[in-house]
Amino acid sequence: MSKIDLSHENEDYFDALGEIGNIGAGNAMSALAQMLGRPVEVYVPKVKLLDFKDAGSAIGGEEQIMAGIYLLLDGDVSGSMMLMLKKESAAKVAGVLMGDSDRDVNKELSDMEISALKEIGNIITSSYLTAISTLTHLKIYPSVPSFCMDMAGAILSVPAIDFGMMCDKLLLIENRFSDAADGYLILVPDIESYDRMLTSLGL
Repeated sequence: MSKIDLSHENEDYFDALGEIGNIGAGNAMSALAQMLGRPVEVYVPKVKLLDFKDAGSAIGGEEQIMAGIYLLLDGDVSGSMMLMLKKESAAKVAGVLMGDSDRDVNKELSDMEISALKEIGNIITSSYLTAISTLTHLKIYPSVPSFCMDMAGAILSVPAIDFGMMCDKLLLIENRFSDAADGYLILVPDIESYDRMLTSLGL
């Protein structure tokens, strides 16, 4: 039986989530700057704990076309993590990665560009997982990332189906990394993993 009541979050809980967001954003900024070979400006991430049903509207609407980079989590924290980018943002990021900053954002992504976006997703999600591990001393093992381009509601249905029966909440982190990446990071641990994370944080 879970000891955590996620319907009654307190200030300390959101302070802890904010700290994870800040450390993760800093880690991601450094990794992206190294990958792109130039400085990357990072903005303070916005961290929210949401019901699954509210996630679509929080990222701009369920019918919006987005790119999703999806990973499963194992170890002390089980669940999933996903980076979601608006279609135009994904194309822009792909252009930067491939050395074509003037890329037509309406052009379909190539296999090479999708591979590069998977790597960006891997870098950003790993940066946040490292932040969680550092603060909680828990071991987290991500899977190889998968990619899809679809409506936001369809992409969000994947973690909802896989983990919605175990936990009806998700952690949404809105990221802005100057012109390098601009998207949403979604963490869906199962309820036991929430317990472990918060207990490790002393909450």
